[in-house]
Amino acid sequence: MGSRADTRSAGPAITLDLRVGDGTGRRVHTAALRVQLRIDPRPRRYSAAETARLADLFGEPERWGETLQPLQLATVPVLTPSFVGSVTVPVTVPLTYDLDIAAARYLHSLDDGEIPLLLLFSGTLFYAGDAGVQVGLVPWHEEAAHGLPVGVWRAAMDAFHPGGGWVRLRRDTLDRLSAYRSAHTLPTWDDALERLLKEAGDG
Repeated sequence: MGSRADTRSAGPAITLDLRVGDGTGRRVHTAALRVQLRIDPRPRRYSAAETARLADLFGEPERWGETLQPLQLATVPVLTPSFVGSVTVPVTVPLTYDLDIAAARYLHSLDDGEIPLLLLFSGTLFYAGDAGVQVGLVPWHEEAAHGLPVGVWRAAMDAFHPGGGWVRLRRDTLDRLSAYRSAHTLPTWDDALERLLKEAGDG
């Protein structure tokens, strides 16, 4: 399975090249799939810096045996063309940089390496049978794994948020921050936040 940043989408997204196969030799008119993508953080090794950034998500490392649980990334529909044997279809996966979402916080915390993805499938097959078009269900146990390079995720985010991120604030907090920025004639939001951090002794 290949993966790449999708720079033609309306927002941050990646594209996975998913191979769908049927070993019966029959013609599959189409497979209407529901693909659930999860991040499985357990197989991956983490640097000291990554471990520190993930503390608010998973707690202290000594608890990770209990707290490292899969994170929901997305659920997307996939419709294949007609095929016999197998076909490769692109799967577009939308992403978010909303750091209130656990998966986004996890991805933002990684420096390099791979993101362990688990793909779970359900759906319906429409195939050629002796009596015409037949319908069957995709078994629930069907799944696939993919190591998504962190660089691919970062390229997808940089296409829309180059060198930056996104933090959602309450409207009243944003109003107060805006007033602070204006009162101190600070040119950017970064300048306002950096000044506040310095005043708090964290800069």
